[in-house]
Amino acid sequence: MPKFSMNWIYIIVIIGLIAVYMMGGDTISGSTNKKVSYAEFKSYVENGYASRVVINKDESVLKMYVKSEYIRKVFNAGTKETGKEPYVSVEFGSTDQVETYLDKEREAGKFAGDLDYENKKGNDFVNLLISIAPILFIVIIWLFFMRRMGGGSSGGGGVFSVGKSKAKMYEKGTDMNITFKDVAGQEGAKQEVQEIVDFLKNPRKYTNLGGKIPKGALLVGPPGTGKTLLAKAVAGEAGVPFFSMSGSDFVEMFVGVGASRVRDLFRQAKEKAPCIIFIDEIDAVGRARSKNPSMGGNDERENTLNALLTEMDGFGTNSGVIILAATNRADMLDNALLRAGRFDRQINVDLPDLNERKEIFHVHLRPVKTDPTVDIDMLARQTPGFSGADIANVCNEAALIAARHNKAFVTKQDFLDAVDRIIGGLEKKTKVMTQGEKRTIALHEAGHATISWFLEHANPLVKVSIVPRGRALGAAWYMPEERQITTKEEMLDEMCATLGGRAAEELFTGHISTGAMNDLERITKSAYGMIAYAGMSDKLPNLCYYNNNEYSFQRPYSETTAKIIDDEVRKMINEQYSRAKDLLLEHKEGHNKLAELLLEREVIFAEDVEKIFGKRPWVSRSDEILEEKGNTSKKEDNSAENSYSDTITTTVDEPAEDK
Repeated sequence: MPKFSMNWIYIIVIIGLIAVYMMGGDTISGSTNKKVSYAEFKSYVENGYASRVVINKDESVLKMYVKSEYIRKVFNAGTKETGKEPYVSVEFGSTDQVETYLDKEREAGKFAGDLDYENKKGNDFVNLLISIAPILFIVIIWLFFMRRMGGGSSGGGGVFSVGKSKAKMYEKGTDMNITFKDVAGQEGAKQEVQEIVDFLKNPRKYTNLGGKIPKGALLVGPPGTGKTLLAKAVAGEAGVPFFSMSGSDFVEMFVGVGASRVRDLFRQAKEKAPCIIFIDEIDAVGRARSKNPSMGGNDERENTLNALLTEMDGFGTNSGVIILAATNRADMLDNALLRAGRFDRQINVDLPDLNERKEIFHVHLRPVKTDPTVDIDMLARQTPGFSGADIANVCNEAALIAARHNKAFVTKQDFLDAVDRIIGGLEKKTKVMTQGEKRTIALHEAGHATISWFLEHANPLVKVSIVPRGRALGAAWYMPEERQITTKEEMLDEMCATLGGRAAEELFTGHISTGAMNDLERITKSAYGMIAYAGMSDKLPNLCYYNNNEYSFQRPYSETTAKIIDDEVRKMINEQYSRAKDLLLEHKEGHNKLAELLLEREVIFAEDVEKIFGKRPWVSRSDEILEEKGNTSKKEDNSAENSYSDTITTTVDEPAEDK
């Protein structure tokens, strides 16, 4: 059956008015009329039946109203059926003739009523519509604005439904077809969420042992890691109603609407219990009250949060109602929301590791027509730090690149180009540069490549390019190692390799440029982090000055300590800069050959660097893992057949950016 709507009532009223018009518009006034001939009209007047006569000159029609005592003789019905003032309508030829006739009958005593005139055209129905048209217009405008003020609510509720919940409910058998099979990786998070679903399906398994169903679970993680997808999988797996709503849906311009929507949401959930409520981006309403920038005491968000706290664990009981929420700012949430009894569990949905990225690639490559040359293991290694959304974007971008080149299948090179595109941006080969600028960029990038080749803990080089890409004028691609912990020596080696570009400019061109701004920004942040947070300083060992209070207006250390930190940062960076220059002077000839090769080809790969400097003296951690797995796609000798030329990295250095 179609849903009820106010439009149905409007249609019925219009049809009724049309029907009345077709049957005779005067029925609206409650009086009966009939059409008679002019001879019958004269006989009625001569018999004394007429009480008054109204002449319409424009239409040559007159109305003779009948006296009450003669109604039955004329209409063969009583006043209950005909109304109090029934009349007969008569067409006449000349108004003067009618006036003369009525004057004659008045003198004879047969007619004593009034003779009136009307000049309006049309029937009473049309006249009625014209008279009420302004009122109808005002009513329509009022309804329009009331609906707009109602927050766009549908169903004819208007302003009266503004406090209703906007949650969308999914029940078993609806279009929510996502299950846990569609969620790759995140095994720990899936296990905890799946336990909640299992509790709803088979509660006796837990209650027999004295367990209680958890009140709520908070999904916490960076953007794009699959928090909302995990909640959709819960909706697909659970055989119970699932209410989905965004945190911003509670916020409205009217005071008290958010709290009203919270109460209405839980009221609906109690009626459907057992069920699950999912609130996406809960930090929109769950922000800590002490951290709320609006210092007002009657803030709408606070009222909404208070209602949410009361509904989750107040005097009322919500048996069988589980709340799932997702956020990437758990540090901003109110402590009362995170206590036991409300959100009993915090499920961390972190960035995927190597094996999880392989599973995610398998999921997103299902609809993609791939070439047999596509190596998912290699793609997973090339994308450290990528979230699930980033990997989905890589697969989609690769398919678009293949379609742009009119290919029947998506090849390995398309995926590598897609990673390049996402990390570095579009190539801009048409950007105009002078020969001197191009040589400076080549020396800069060759400096990065040279130093990273001879440092033990530097990331293995993949390729170097001086083709402008995005905002960068050049870039060096590496294959970063996934480390769980990072030592001081590893961080210093990476800092030295990052300073190689500026050092090469100073040594071999005699001047420095703005191309190293991105490098300097990265190493400065890294040095301050090592000294102020990680306690890796000689003068300030084992001290951490990290302050988690976002709204703190004071530093957690004195001015004297701040000067020591600045001195230690300057000393650390200068030492690594001198180290970089020493390495470049030691391998000056190889660096110059590398820069000339870059100027000639614009893009060089790891095997080109190996031909100049020889085999890298350090075996990277990635190479050790590959050797243990027996992967033959990348051999020890790095021969031309199995070279780095078809690989790419995931961390782009932007040393030649002109800011």
